[in-house]
Amino acid sequence: MTNKAKNLETVYDIASILLTAVIAVGIIFTFFFKISVVSGESMENTLHNGDNLIISSITPEVSYGDVVVVSQPNGYEKVLIKRVIAVGGQTVEFDHKTGKTIVDGKVLDEPYIKEAAKYTYGMSHRYVVPQGKIFVMGDNRNHSADSRDIRVGMIDEDYVMGKVVYKFGDTGLFNS
Repeated sequence: MTNKAKNLETVYDIASILLTAVIAVGIIFTFFFKISVVSGESMENTLHNGDNLIISSITPEVSYGDVVVVSQPNGYEKVLIKRVIAVGGQTVEFDHKTGKTIVDGKVLDEPYIKEAAKYTYGMSHRYVVPQGKIFVMGDNRNHSADSRDIRVGMIDEDYVMGKVVYKFGDTGLFNS
């Protein structure tokens, strides 16, 4: 085999590997993972404005504590990134004096919140989350449009785009 033939074979091999890698990454990020960027302060101190997120769209169900991206139409006309507080069948209420969130009669231990909630956006009694829905809140409770707000409300599970599995940005890394 001549040097020219070897060089052409090497170029073909490299091009083939690169094309296969590009196709594989394309398939992975089309069907299994998505990338999103945080816009706003509602998830501080966990997530910050401008943080880049990798979202797993293959996770079958969500549970308390998961950070999710939801595309349900809302009064703010934007995709929301929030933390799951309760799922279908659970009861949510708020202690208006302490700002604590209570699910199924138990005060949640929420070390991730920026500060206790001063506002409940009009929620004055217990709410039972309907089956097939989730109740979400931002970690920055006093600056978050979430399920407490009538313009957002309970989130239909069909609108959950996925769970945040990784963050990278100026504020460091996050693994859920």
